[in-house]
Amino acid sequence: MLTVAALYRFTPFADPAALAGPLRAACTAAGVRGTLILAPEGLNGTIAGPAEGIAAVLAHIRALPGCADLVPRESRARTMPFGRLKIRLKREIVTLGQPQVDPRAATGQYVAPADWNALIAAPDVAVIDTRNAYEVAEGTFAGAIDPGTASFRDFPAWWRANRDRFAGKRIAMFCTGGIRCEKSTSFLRGDGVEQVFHLQGGILAYLDQIPPAESLWRGRCFVFDDRGGLGHGLLPQGDAGAQACSPEPARLKACPA
Repeated sequence: MLTVAALYRFTPFADPAALAGPLRAACTAAGVRGTLILAPEGLNGTIAGPAEGIAAVLAHIRALPGCADLVPRESRARTMPFGRLKIRLKREIVTLGQPQVDPRAATGQYVAPADWNALIAAPDVAVIDTRNAYEVAEGTFAGAIDPGTASFRDFPAWWRANRDRFAGKRIAMFCTGGIRCEKSTSFLRGDGVEQVFHLQGGILAYLDQIPPAESLWRGRCFVFDDRGGLGHGLLPQGDAGAQACSPEPARLKACPA
C-alpha cells in the first residue's frame, strides 16, 4: 500500500521559486509523485509514495519557514494515483482572486468533525459547500447549499449575489481538506459576517473520524487523483474523478484543494 498525503500551509515564502528545486529533488529521491504548489502565501498539494518516502518529503517540508508543525491528512492507495511529479509556482496556493483575503489574519471558527453534525443540524445554521459543482455532484452533506460554481474564483461573486438570503443565519462551510474554507471564511469575515464556522480538516477528516452509522455525508468525496472518490475510512469508491474530470482532466487533477 502507498501513502497519500494531502497538505497545505499558509505561511509567507519570500522566494517560492528558490524552494522549488530542492523540493523537487527531495520528492524524486523519495519516489514520491503528485502535485505541490508554491506561492508567496505558502504551500498546497497532494503527494503519494511509499511510507518512508512520504516521511522523507514531509521532513523536508517541515524544515521550510512556518511549516515545522505541519500535519497532513493521510490515506492509502493500492496503486500510484499520480502519473508524475509536478512542482508549480503560482500567485496563490488556492485561487480565490481576492488579494485582500489573508487566512493568517482571520478565518472562521474551526469545528471538529465530532461536533460538526450538531452544528449543521441547528435550525439557525446555513451550510455551504465551497467546492465546485463537479465535486458536489459526487457527494455532499445532507441539506448543504451548492453554489454551483465552476471554480473557486467564482465563489465571491456568488456570495455577494446571495448574501441577503443568509441574514440572521450562522454560516457553516466545508471543503475537501480545509484549504478553501480558510480563504472563504476569511472572505466572509472581511465582508462583515461574524458567525462563520468551518469543518476542521475538511471532508477528509470527517470521513476518517465519523462512523458511517453517525454520518450526515451522502455520496463520495471527489479527490484530485486517480482514486476518483473516497468514502468513510478514506477508502476509494470508484472512478468518480474520471467522470467528473472529463471536461478538463489535466487541469482538474493538477489542482488539489
